[in-house]
Amino acid sequence: MIVDVALEQALRNLKLSGMLQTLEARLAQARAGELGHIEFLQVLCHDEIARRESQAITRRIRRAQFEQQVTLEGFDFAASPKLPAAQIRDLGALRWLTAGESVILYGPVGVGKTHVAQGLGHLAIRQGADVKFAKTSRILATLAGGHADRSWDKRLRELAKPAVLILDDFGMRELSTTQADDLYELISERATTGRSLVLTSNRSPVDWYPLFPNPVVAESLLDRLINTSHQVFMNGPSYRPNKRPTPGDSTTKEATG
Repeated sequence: MIVDVALEQALRNLKLSGMLQTLEARLAQARAGELGHIEFLQVLCHDEIARRESQAITRRIRRAQFEQQVTLEGFDFAASPKLPAAQIRDLGALRWLTAGESVILYGPVGVGKTHVAQGLGHLAIRQGADVKFAKTSRILATLAGGHADRSWDKRLRELAKPAVLILDDFGMRELSTTQADDLYELISERATTGRSLVLTSNRSPVDWYPLFPNPVVAESLLDRLINTSHQVFMNGPSYRPNKRPTPGDSTTKEATG
């Protein structure tokens, strides 16, 4: 059946293209007796809701700026039996996000920390949350630029806004006094508003303290962060060899971290 031109235009004007895309199929179901009048309207509404939710997820994923599009469901736990699979899967329930708590994933290079962090971010997006992913060094550079052009307050507000901020490669090197102060302000601002952090690090959290030039700042910041976070030690063989593209494979390699 060809949809009436006037009806098609009306649906477009109302921005109901989800209904428009499935209208003919739903009309066919109704004519076949599979849908009553109320059911017909209900499924059309559900089609529109599904389209809008899909578009919203796509927008949030784009804003998150993930390195790779990976999911927690796509993580190969069998490749590294030593990983705490049950603990990681439990984080997938996102109770930490609801409670405004944080997650710390730490362990040696290549075991999949970045993949898991982005997978948790992807789950949060599917639950309607805004997420931002970035290397910690990039976040520090962004805030440093704010000192230079007097936009620091604005940049801090932007970084404090997402429900989940993923700081990849946290604690890689010693911090300058300014960098330490910037991290303190960022993490404190997010804690004040109950917004979650997901951190990945090659160092154990107890080894972060010496990276801060001021012990008082280190204790004030890290004690609060560490004591209110879910810590996952990820150890085992490198996840990277299992996910490395074979020669001639044009696919993008998985995030591993």
